Order: sequence, then C-alpha cells, then structure tokens
Amino acid sequence: SVGLNEEQKEFQKVAFDFATREMAPNMAEWDQKELFPVDAMRKAAQLGFGGVYVRTDVGGSGLSRLDTSVIFEALATGCTSTTAYISIHNMCAWMIDTFGNEEQRHKFCPPLCTMEKFASYCLTEPGSGSDAASLLTSAKRQGDHYILNGSKAFISGGGESDIYVVICRTGGPGPKGISCIIVEKGTPGLSFGKKEKKVGWNSQPTRAVIFEDCAVPVANRIGNEGQGFIIAMKGLNGGRINVASCSLGAAHASVILTRDHLSVRKQFGEPLANNQYLQFKLADMATRLVASRLIIRNAAVALQEEREDAVALCSMAKLFATDECFAICNQALQMHGGYGYLKDYAVQQYVRDSRVHQILEGSNEVMRMLISRSLFQ
Repeated sequence: SVGLNEEQKEFQKVAFDFATREMAPNMAEWDQKELFPVDAMRKAAQLGFGGVYVRTDVGGSGLSRLDTSVIFEALATGCTSTTAYISIHNMCAWMIDTFGNEEQRHKFCPPLCTMEKFASYCLTEPGSGSDAASLLTSAKRQGDHYILNGSKAFISGGGESDIYVVICRTGGPGPKGISCIIVEKGTPGLSFGKKEKKVGWNSQPTRAVIFEDCAVPVANRIGNEGQGFIIAMKGLNGGRINVASCSLGAAHASVILTRDHLSVRKQFGEPLANNQYLQFKLADMATRLVASRLIIRNAAVALQEEREDAVALCSMAKLFATDECFAICNQALQMHGGYGYLKDYAVQQYVRDSRVHQILEGSNEVMRMLISRSLFQ
C-alpha cells in the first residue's frame, strides 16, 4: 500500500477481501475441474471490477490505470488464472468504450461491465503471433455487412464469451489494412475449435475462434477502416500492465505462502525459518517483488498520462515483472521442497498460472524488441 492514496487503499482492501473470500478457496477446484467461474466473476463485477477503467456513463468504474493495477494484483492473489481473464475482458470493454461510437458504447459496455456478458480479444492467428500485422483473417464488405473468413488461435474465453473483439483485414497487406470488428456469439458462421489442454490458466477456456462466411453488420466496426492495428496495439499496452499485475499477485501470494511454510516446517530440529540461507532467499524474493511492483505502477501512470515513453515503459514493466515474478513463484516452490510439487499446495498453481505471462500479450522477446526500438529512435 506504500505510495497509494486512501481511496486506492480502499480499492485494494476490497479486492484482497474478495480474493480471500471468493477466489482462493475455489482456486484449486477451478483449476483441476477446468471450471469457468461465471458466478464468482459476476460477483466481482458487482464490486466494479467488470469495467475498471471504462467510463462511468456506460456502467464502468472510471478508475485509473494505477488503480486497475492495484486491483488486479490483489485479485490475482486469490486466483491468477481467473483474474487474468477478467483483465482481458476489461481490455476489450475499454477498447469499445474508447474507440466505439456512442451507440456502440451504450449497447456493448453496460452488459460487459456487469459481466452479464463476457468478452474475448481475437488478435493471434495460427500463422501470426508476434507478427500481428501479417494477420490473414479477412472481412470483405458486402453492402451493410462484412463477411469474415479465417481463424484466431489461443483465444481466452473462446466458446464461452458473448462478444469477440476481432482484429481482421479489410484492406491491403500490412497494418494499414487492418480493422476492428465486434462479432457476437450466435452469429451464423462463427464457430469454435476444441478446448485446449493447458499447463495453467485452467479456469478460463482457450479455443480457436473460426469464421466461415460470417456476416457481421458494418455497424459493429469499431473506429474507421484501417484503424484496427492502432486500436489493437493501444489495447495491448494496457493489457501488458494488466497481465504483469496478475504476475505480481501470483508472486505476492507465493512469498506469503513461503514465509508461512518456513515458519512451520522443521528440519534438523528447528524451523526452516531459522536457516539464514532461506531467510536471505526470501529477502531476495520480497525485494524482486517490490521492484516489479514499482516498475509496473510507474508504467501505469505513464500510460494514464499518455506520455511519449509509455509504450517503452509498459514493455519494460511486462518484461521485467513477468520474468521476475515467475522466478519468485518458482523459487517459492523450491523452498516448499517436495510439498511444493503436490497439487494440495497452492504454490505449484501460481507457478503454472504465471508462466504463460512471459509469452502472451506480446512475448518477452517482443518486449525487448520494442524497448530497443525506443532506445534508437
């Protein structure tokens, strides 16, 4: 809570209390049974977490990027996987709120903010991941509709979400030929692949989203034709802060679990907490956690203020924090010994759920590329 104002501390407390009460007791079951916890997420939405940084006139909470990071870190201590999906849902709602017209905002945002409806972000394709500008999913205009053909891969919420924010090609090659279109579940021609089996993130389904002559009204296009790539990248800047904040939550919880385990576990006639080597390891973990938190919060403020260095700082925060926080979780598992490898102990789930954060929302290799570009501009 250091550096937060009283209002932010209250947001944080509400999120921590919700994570402790509604998420942590169910985290293992959601993971092992691969349950999408709709009811729990709708309870979170009642607290304002369905549209954290969406404007208030369409049901959002109207909070800042820093507020959002604080909330997602706290929620992720209860279930990192579920919070990560909530963060993606929030990113989609923000994209519609920011780039949509008034009719679109008032149609789509209110049910997203209450989580009556859920949203998925559709950018990645089987043949284009890091090279997003090469995407092939096409949207050809015919009268007052676009006809979509193609597929999206690794879509969180795929098959369960109601609203799909689809980045697709309406023009020629390259980023200037890309647009952003909302496709609603139930639209003829929209279908889904098999549910993927994943190492972590099991409380949210991941499927391919497939378009076969899928006719979508032109009225569902967000922004102008050719603006989609810019919308997608601006969404991802915030998404990188969000997913890094989820890594904070996983690392935060892992440090606490490790501290408590060292206090009760005895070897050689005394608690492990008396071992100076393990004390120093825990001190390193706590230091890396705080450093990660500071770089994320600094980037969140830069993004909120729309500073010129925001993209580089968001990339740095995502790179540094997801690497460091995974290392913290992994070290926590090591310090639990054999117990850490048992699914009865939560630490292994934090390891599995945080590992993918180094890959998605732009892999950390791509983050290095974006940072290096900013240095040579």
